[in-house]
Amino acid sequence: MNEFTQLLNELNSVSTAVEGLVLVVCLLLAFGITKILFKSADPATVKTSVWFGQRFFDGLMFPLLALILTYASKEVLIHSYQVVILKLVVPILMATVIIRLMTRVLSSVFPDSPGIAMLERFIAFTAWAVSALWVTGLLPVVMQELESIHLNFGRTRVDLRTFVEGLLSSGLVLVLTLWISSTLEREVLAKAVIDLSIRKVTTNVLRALLTFIGLLIALSAVGVDLTALSVLGGGLGVGLGLGLQKLAANYVSGFVILLERSIRIGDQVRIAGLEGRITDIKTRYTLVQDASGRETVIPNELMVSDKVENLSRAYGRVLLTVTLTVDYACPVAHTQEVLGAACAKAKRVLLSPAPKVLVANLGADGIDLVIAFWVDENESAWLSIKSEVNTLVLECLRSEGIAISTNAPKVVRLVDGSFSLVPLTVNPKKG
Repeated sequence: MNEFTQLLNELNSVSTAVEGLVLVVCLLLAFGITKILFKSADPATVKTSVWFGQRFFDGLMFPLLALILTYASKEVLIHSYQVVILKLVVPILMATVIIRLMTRVLSSVFPDSPGIAMLERFIAFTAWAVSALWVTGLLPVVMQELESIHLNFGRTRVDLRTFVEGLLSSGLVLVLTLWISSTLEREVLAKAVIDLSIRKVTTNVLRALLTFIGLLIALSAVGVDLTALSVLGGGLGVGLGLGLQKLAANYVSGFVILLERSIRIGDQVRIAGLEGRITDIKTRYTLVQDASGRETVIPNELMVSDKVENLSRAYGRVLLTVTLTVDYACPVAHTQEVLGAACAKAKRVLLSPAPKVLVANLGADGIDLVIAFWVDENESAWLSIKSEVNTLVLECLRSEGIAISTNAPKVVRLVDGSFSLVPLTVNPKKG
C-alpha cells in the first residue's frame, strides 16, 4: 500500500507530463499499426483470428503492441525521469493482453460451448484482480499470506501460493497449446495434408504432445517435483488395466481408424443397423449423421471390432431404394419400365448406372417392387431425394392407371371341395 501511496505522491512531478505524452504516442502507434495490419490481413481468416476481432482493435494485436511500446518506453525513461504513469499502465495493459488472449483462443477453439462465457468472465475477474493488487502494492502481501497456508498431499506439503501459480500457469499453457495447435492445423496442415483423416490424427497427436510438454514446463516452473509423476503414471496404468479398459480401447481404436483410413470423414457407412454419413472422427468416438439429420455417437471400439459397410469406398456413389406394392392385375414388365423412367427424371439420381425396378416379392397384398437408384456420395439430403422420387413415382402411377394394391387375392372353396384363386379386378384403363 505504501508503494501505491508513493506513486500517487509522485504524480505531481514534472515527469508526469512527459510520461503522458509518451503514453499517448505509444497508444497511437499501436492503434495505427494494428489498423494497417488489419487491412492487409485476409478477410476470410479475420473472424477466426486471435489477433483481430470484428473490429481491428478488438483482438490481441492492439493491447499487445501497446504493452510492448509502453514497457520499452518505461525502461528508456526510467534512466532519466521518475516514472509513475507508465508503471500504472503496464499491469493494466498486461491484464488486457491476458484477457484478450484467453477469450479469443477459447472462442475460436470452442465456438459453440455454453461454458466458455462463464470461463471468460472468471479469467477477466482474475486478471483484473491481480492487476489491481499489483498497482496498489498489495500483491507481495497477498503472496506472503498464500505462502503461509500449506496443503498436505500425503507426505508432500505444498503451500497455497505454489498451488495457485501452478493452476494459473497450467491454464495459460493449455490455452497457448490450443492456439498453437489450431494455428498449425489451419495454416500448415490444411495446406500440406489433403486427407482429412491424416490431418485429424496429426492434429490430435500434435495437440497431445504440446499439452504434455507445456504441462511439464509449467509444473517445473512452479517448483513441482516431476519425479512424483512416476507414481501417478503407475496409478494410471493400474486404472487403465482395471476400470478404464473401454476408454483406453476407444482412444486406441480412434488412432487406428485415422491411421489406417479404412473409414474416412464423409464416407457413407452402415453399422449395427444404422446407415449414415461420417461427419467427424474423434479420438474416443465417431459421429454418424443419418438421413433425418440426427447424429449418433458410436464408440471407436465398435467401429474396429464390428462389421462396418463402407458404401462410399468402392464406387463413389450411394444406393438408395424405394419400395411399393402394386396390384396383381398390373402388367409387370410395363410397370417396371415406366417406374424406372420416372425415377430417372429426378435431378440428383445418377443415370449411370440407370435406376432399376425389381420384383422383390409376391406378397399377400400384391407384387412388391423395389426401385433401386444411385446418388453421388457427396449428397447428404437423402430424405429429400427419396421424397422427389416418391413424388415422380406417384405421378407415374396415376398417369398410367397402375393401381397400388389394397387387398390381397382371395382363395375361395368351390362346391366340389376344391380351391380357386379369385383374381383382383383389372384396372379399367388397362382393360
